[in-house]
Amino acid sequence: MSPKIKACSACQRHGRLTCRRTRLGDPCLKTYPLESVDLLRRARVAFQAGRTLKENFRLAQLEAVVQMLEEHECDFVDALGRDLHKPRFETVVSELILVKNEALYAINNLKKWMQPQKVERNLSTTLDDCLVISEPLGVVLIIGTWCSPVQMCLVPLVGAIAAGNCAIISPSESTVHTTELLHRLIPSYLDNECFHAILAGLSDLPEVIELKFDHVFFTGNKGDGNKIALAAARTLTPVTLILGGKNPCYVDQHCDISTTVQRIAWARFHNAGQSLVAPDYILCHTDVKARLVQALKCCLMEFYGSNPQESRSFGRIVNLEIFNRTRGILWRSGKVAVGGHVIEAEKYIAPTVLTDVAESDPVMQKEIFGPVLPILTVNNVDEAISFINKQEKPLCVYAYSTNGKVISRLMSETCSGSFCSNDCILQSVMVALPFGGVGASGMGSFHGRYSFDTFSHKKSCLLRSARFECVTYLRYPPFEDRNLSLMTWASSLSQKSQGWCQIM
Repeated sequence: MSPKIKACSACQRHGRLTCRRTRLGDPCLKTYPLESVDLLRRARVAFQAGRTLKENFRLAQLEAVVQMLEEHECDFVDALGRDLHKPRFETVVSELILVKNEALYAINNLKKWMQPQKVERNLSTTLDDCLVISEPLGVVLIIGTWCSPVQMCLVPLVGAIAAGNCAIISPSESTVHTTELLHRLIPSYLDNECFHAILAGLSDLPEVIELKFDHVFFTGNKGDGNKIALAAARTLTPVTLILGGKNPCYVDQHCDISTTVQRIAWARFHNAGQSLVAPDYILCHTDVKARLVQALKCCLMEFYGSNPQESRSFGRIVNLEIFNRTRGILWRSGKVAVGGHVIEAEKYIAPTVLTDVAESDPVMQKEIFGPVLPILTVNNVDEAISFINKQEKPLCVYAYSTNGKVISRLMSETCSGSFCSNDCILQSVMVALPFGGVGASGMGSFHGRYSFDTFSHKKSCLLRSARFECVTYLRYPPFEDRNLSLMTWASSLSQKSQGWCQIM
């Protein structure tokens, strides 16, 4: 072991640190910030040398991501099983397949995305070329979250690679086995100068960000997002923030209860409720509450059996800190209609439905990272819309109804990062749709072409010739009323469609 490397417990006494790559199963080792400085320097040298600019290089790296996921599927299943008790089905479907879909979509569309975009010409640029060129930003930092540790590291990484950047990823320290696996695999599959993995605790990240990256992509909660944005602002580094919050789900009296309950229960209790995009609470029409609660009881029995603790399809909370917080708000909010059983030694919380919940209850104050679903009642869609609009803008709004007008009202009269009717979560994973927050739920978006754009600078280019000075001379001093009249007249010819002063 190098003299500057110490085990985690010892390293904590030496200030802020980042993690050195380890073999899966080894104790997590941390080093002084000098390693982050060195990795950033290497990535910047590689970028400035033009290493990532060629289409062939980008394609090769994207194909390597796919190869890594295919060849190590069992390793990812094992790591996420250790970290979150995540079932193999959930790991493959919600983590690995999503990343592969992103990479394959980028591979199939990269040539088109990289081409300069021509813009409409006007009277004064008829013989010129007006282009928008997508340029890579440089070296970007991607900070993942523990609730989707593979997806939220590698999906943004796909966009960064496609756009021609170098990247450093920082997986969550909470999912130790998954993080160690990524540290082992990234250098084995991706270019060792352009792409690196570090481990920085949330308290360390501001110091890492101040090393000056060209973009920071962060997924997590609002409090940590504020710290990331503040640290990035000190160096004028642009950020993309995907932040959790209270995602409302309105259930109308006119809906298919059976289908509604299955889709909500799947979304809420998937990954033991640890998701940024799951419905956080239900706003239920009074007329349908009793049927909804009964249907949820039957659905959870069907999903996880009479004892979810023994189900191979149900996960565990990631750590005791999240477990204790979730248990605390569970016991101090509403009335338990389903579930409520907890086992601290296993970090297990049973799928739980709460009724008689008040807006002031603890469960309604912050996002829930656990298998708890509060139900509140409203008398009509107007009350539901009013309730949603009183809160901070959420990442997602969900609405279940067979009435198209109700769906249309929820979509148009509320503001959120995304909206989905009669289902949950799917709008957040589609490669053809941008996904991101607004207001308190974040800024910026990603997926597919939108990831490429997030990690690109759109450079405006006007390619002109030296001809036609007989027209453009009108803009030069000394300024005369005659020249101004001619320019005003010229602009009026195409003012409606082309804007002002085309002769410039």
